[in-house]
Amino acid sequence: MLAAVSEPQPAVAPHPDIAHLAPLLGTWRGSGHGEYPTIESFDYHEEIQFGHVGRPFLTYRQRTRHAGDGRSLHAETGYLRCAGPDRIELILAHPTGITEICEGTLDLADDGLRLEMGSTHIGRTTTAKLVTALARTFSLVGDTIDYSLRMAAVGREEQHHLAASLRRAD
Repeated sequence: MLAAVSEPQPAVAPHPDIAHLAPLLGTWRGSGHGEYPTIESFDYHEEIQFGHVGRPFLTYRQRTRHAGDGRSLHAETGYLRCAGPDRIELILAHPTGITEICEGTLDLADDGLRLEMGSTHIGRTTTAKLVTALARTFSLVGDTIDYSLRMAAVGREEQHHLAASLRRAD
């Protein structure tokens, strides 16, 4: 028995509540650097994908690989939502046993946008590392996203952990 072949679906316009986030849509690739007092510094390659299905949120998928040997380092999956004209929410699941809810501000400019978010809740499984806070900044200008991530973990106060620059890949 042959499986049914699905017909291509027509493109769906972003929901009006997130239309101003449309510049994020697509695949972004680039390189970054990570550091934290409890680990050895490292360089990595990253891919982020923002998508949508016509509902009032963007889908978010992130993956990183070690720049030296290509091994998988990290991944995140979740949703980016608007909570008002200048408010943003990011809901993520990490395969390390952590869930993250961040809220913050959205600033729009003629040449791009900026998201500044901090965690309001970190969920952990019993085997996950003790992460107590995460904060993220995304800055989109033209075809480049620069971002940084700050983290409080394993008894340390919130401090810089990651920074990367990604270019539009599609």
